[in-house]
Amino acid sequence: MGPLMGALSTVGGWAKSVTDFGLTIIMALIVVDILYPSSSYITENLGRVIDSFGDQGVAGLIVVLLFLVLYRRG
Repeated sequence: MGPLMGALSTVGGWAKSVTDFGLTIIMALIVVDILYPSSSYITENLGRVIDSFGDQGVAGLIVVLLFLVLYRRG
C-alpha cells in the first residue's frame, strides 16, 4: 500500500502545481486585459462563466462554494 500512496501523493503534487500555474496565467491575463482592453478577452469569458453559475441558482452557488473549499484545503 505504501508505493500506491506515494504515487498518489506525487500525482497530487503535480496536479496542484499545474493548477497553481494555470491560476497564475489567468491572473496575468486579467492584468493584461485591464491594461490593454480586449486584448485577451479573459474578463469577458470569466464574466460568462460567473453568469452561467448564477443562472443555475442555488446549485451553481453550491458548486462554487465546493470548489473554493476544495481549493483552500490543499
